[in-house]
Amino acid sequence: PGTARRSSWALPEALVRRGGLVGGRWVETPAAFPVQDPATGEELGRVADCGAAEAREAVRAAHEAGAAWSCLPAKERSVRLRRWYELMMENKEELARIITAENGKPLKEAQGEILYSASFLEWFAEEARRVYGDVIPASAKDRRILVLKQPVGVAAIITPWNFPSAMITRKVGAALAAGCTVVVKPAEDTPLSALALGELANQAGIPAGVYNVVPCSRQQTSAVGEVLCTDPLVAKISFTGSTATGKILLKHAAGTVKRVSMELGGHAPFIVFDSANIDRAVAGALASKYRNSGQTCVCTNRFLVQKGIHDKFVEKFAKAIERELHVGSGFDAKTTQGPLINEKAVEKVERHINDAVSQGASIVTGGKRHSLGKNFFEPTLLSNVTTKMLCTQEETFGPLAPVIKFETEAEAIAIANASNVGLAGYFYSQDPAQIWRVAEQLEVGMVGVNEGIVSSVESPFGGVKQSGLGREGSKYGIDEYLEIKYICLGGL
Repeated sequence: PGTARRSSWALPEALVRRGGLVGGRWVETPAAFPVQDPATGEELGRVADCGAAEAREAVRAAHEAGAAWSCLPAKERSVRLRRWYELMMENKEELARIITAENGKPLKEAQGEILYSASFLEWFAEEARRVYGDVIPASAKDRRILVLKQPVGVAAIITPWNFPSAMITRKVGAALAAGCTVVVKPAEDTPLSALALGELANQAGIPAGVYNVVPCSRQQTSAVGEVLCTDPLVAKISFTGSTATGKILLKHAAGTVKRVSMELGGHAPFIVFDSANIDRAVAGALASKYRNSGQTCVCTNRFLVQKGIHDKFVEKFAKAIERELHVGSGFDAKTTQGPLINEKAVEKVERHINDAVSQGASIVTGGKRHSLGKNFFEPTLLSNVTTKMLCTQEETFGPLAPVIKFETEAEAIAIANASNVGLAGYFYSQDPAQIWRVAEQLEVGMVGVNEGIVSSVESPFGGVKQSGLGREGSKYGIDEYLEIKYICLGGL
């Protein structure tokens, strides 16, 4: 009961909005759906349950606002984005409390997410003024060839619950900087963060209709998603989520040949070679696996450890888990591991552990639900793991670290690449030649070499294979929202 009261108290009412944001107005709907604290099951409030009608209205509002927004000088768009960033920084503690309340992650991690989230608005405020075209030498004397970059138009932004603020600003910052307008559909578990960003966007002077939000329940998700993917006024879809859902959205988008960028599922390998600094590898493993209780798309899902240091690594990793990780409410200062988002997520972790143990894996530490409540799970380490087990074939998305022993570099690369997805990969080695070989051969979009955390605003985020299309963040991120127009001037 004490924890439940505290999570409610933590919600900053000045930023909590319950309606959808359409054309600059807060919109109520006949029905509303509950948002729950995953740590306690407490209802934090009810949010407007938008449907297909509200989604279409938001698309029209974005389309109508598009002409004026795209015609604003890039410097003016930059100023508005910069003000939005400043307001996020002024309200960073309040925004972090909203994340912890609806997502469950430790407050320190939520504070880090807000800084990361705001940095995308700062970055793309600067990039807005750096969208350059070209003058290309022509093959004829009486012609000139010009290349312009122009905004694609209305962008539908569909985001997940695990980073309810950063996954929005990483997309929306780029879209608005390019001159696009957006309709955001946040995850049903975490709509409050998206709506709080909407309140700050209004305060920052982002014009009505430029940033729209249509929260909805799981029951309405399919209808809203279909509108956003099929409405002819939508020119672009950006989605972060599962590969299975991404494929459905791609099929819908094909009907009107929309631009798409997809950041889909991961299955990240973490390779520790005999030459590695074991202590650094353990620290990197802890950061890469257990951030947000293992609920990130770039979390390590498979540990591959070379035979010569395998036993020592497992021993040190287990001790680090037991010493440094603390399960609890996100509002407890000691907590490093909050709850999983819901009981379905816990059940998947249990299924992966039970399958592995039934095939001979050993539980080194953890292995069961935590006594705090149904959505809490002990940080778990498994050894004697093989590639035939579910936990090495599927993305767990939870606090489970399975360790596979390997003998040769070629064997490790083969295991790491034996997947139809390729988002991130990590490895630890102090052999310069090996570093080059492995970094080039890993079939992933992002590689961490002697580093367990790779995300930054300056770096292109995205994957290969069925982990998605396109890149977010960095100087490349804005290109996802720009069309290239060729102009031939003749008769000169």
